[in-house]
Amino acid sequence: MATIELRNVKKSFGVQQIIQGIDLKIADREFVALVGPSGSGKSTLLRMIAGLEEVSEGALLIDGVPVEHVPPAKRGLAMVFQSYALYPQMTVAENMGFNLRLAGVPKSTRDEKVRAVARVLEMEALLQRKPRQLSGGQMQRVAIGRAMTRQPKAFLLDEPLSNLDAGLQAQMRLELVRLHQELNTTMIYVTHDQLEAMTMADRIVVLNNGRIEQSGTPLELYHHPATVFVAGFIGAPKMNFLQSEVAIVTPREVTLTLLDGGSLAVPVPRRKLAEGENVTLGVRPEDIVVDPEGEFPGQIEIIEHLGAWSFLHVRMGRGTKVVAVAPGDRPSRAGDRLRLRLLRQRLHLFDKSGMAIEDPIPGGGL
Repeated sequence: MATIELRNVKKSFGVQQIIQGIDLKIADREFVALVGPSGSGKSTLLRMIAGLEEVSEGALLIDGVPVEHVPPAKRGLAMVFQSYALYPQMTVAENMGFNLRLAGVPKSTRDEKVRAVARVLEMEALLQRKPRQLSGGQMQRVAIGRAMTRQPKAFLLDEPLSNLDAGLQAQMRLELVRLHQELNTTMIYVTHDQLEAMTMADRIVVLNNGRIEQSGTPLELYHHPATVFVAGFIGAPKMNFLQSEVAIVTPREVTLTLLDGGSLAVPVPRRKLAEGENVTLGVRPEDIVVDPEGEFPGQIEIIEHLGAWSFLHVRMGRGTKVVAVAPGDRPSRAGDRLRLRLLRQRLHLFDKSGMAIEDPIPGGGL
């Protein structure tokens, strides 16, 4: 098992700095997901931990030992890539035992370790098949099994599910969670898909332009996003943002004037706001309720029917568009006019720099 620590780690390619000073501690047996849009630096960071990219500045420690100059093969880590990279001429058993063969492990020991891993992955019946006889999910399990036979200190996974269809992705997410529980080992998982991170990880690290925007449990990031960027990245559909101005401040409430029209009173946050201050009001789609007595009129433009739920894309007064979640059996059509109510206790406020204005209610928004 392994603890992994990065101290002010930076990475540059020529004059371009990709990783801009990251401090991160990953605990033994923790499942950490690195998420962010393309170009945020998440895969580069993972490759630096693996030793496939050099650290330009800073320190990288595994179990407290600096490893910046230790070659990949001696770091005790195993990496699973987006590409399965299986040898087509080899059987599943031969693919899974290939690294052990390179290390000079006797065949009897190799076979024993491969069989043990195959039992964990429920692949014993597939050991004599060739890769062309496997499904995408089975090939990904072979790639994971090949990493497992090395009994590494930690697993590094770089978007391993991105080549699978939606059904297999859902199945493999459960497989990886089960695997983490059974192996009880450290895992670092890179993905651009926040759904994967939310459903699998103990902790999520959100990267943006080579920096950490926020780190926390999935529910911490969902309920208490530190920035507009995190609020918009975590959650599906993404959070709605309404530009607003502070109109009235009282000891108990702050009244906001929405630039789209209308006003809304919200509980006072801990940080004092000034009248005339520009703020961004954030509200998640599930916190917008269709209500005949709602404060805000709108018109449905598009409806996404998902069965139990529908996503209503609504144009409000002066053209601002929001997404609201409604029960799937609600009779709605594009063009319908309706009124919306925002759940005041679940709203979020962000200042003009994009930083969250802290809320006073544990477990909620404003």
